[in-house]
Amino acid sequence: MSSKTNTVYLNLSEITEVHTKDVFVRDVAKLYCSDTNIQNKCECVKLKHITEDRCRRYVENALDVIEKLEAVDPSVSVNNVGKVEYIIDYQRPRKPRYFWQWTKTLFVCVVCFCGAAFAIMTFNNDANVRDVFKELYRLVTGSEAQGTTILDLTYSIGLALGITVFFNHFAKWKLSTDPTPLEVEMRLYEDNISKTLIQNDGRKEQGIDIQ
Repeated sequence: MSSKTNTVYLNLSEITEVHTKDVFVRDVAKLYCSDTNIQNKCECVKLKHITEDRCRRYVENALDVIEKLEAVDPSVSVNNVGKVEYIIDYQRPRKPRYFWQWTKTLFVCVVCFCGAAFAIMTFNNDANVRDVFKELYRLVTGSEAQGTTILDLTYSIGLALGITVFFNHFAKWKLSTDPTPLEVEMRLYEDNISKTLIQNDGRKEQGIDIQ
């Protein structure tokens, strides 16, 4: 008579931030099993105890998770549908520092604003936009432009609207449900960081490692 097999589907996240030194399966993965008792047992399995009292990222392997889950019950069979290697990002618990966070946000906003303004001004100078507007104004109206014209005003308004539409974001509002270009770039950056950490961990103690 064959014993029943309980299949546990394991979906590990690529990187998970934790704030406690005891890391459990439920902290880094999603599980599914038709037997809820088995699923609850597996979710409570301890994967790691962090001994260091500093912020650090740990690269772990799914095989270790599978081994610990299958030790919970002889009937458990784990099917990994997520990552093979994953990262535990331990951050020490600390009180929110709102003043420092707002200061950093304000600094980044000022830097971005000044950098964008400088880039736009240098582009306008390189393309000689002001002389182009004067020539267009003369061709259309037959007279020389004096001071700021309607072309300058509409160009400035159109530039601001174009930036808003491109970035798909203004204050708390989004123009569509699509991710903004900044969100896409941030996710790409996070993915590259995770892949680099995993690759560096695999190259450790090898001659091909780059110092």
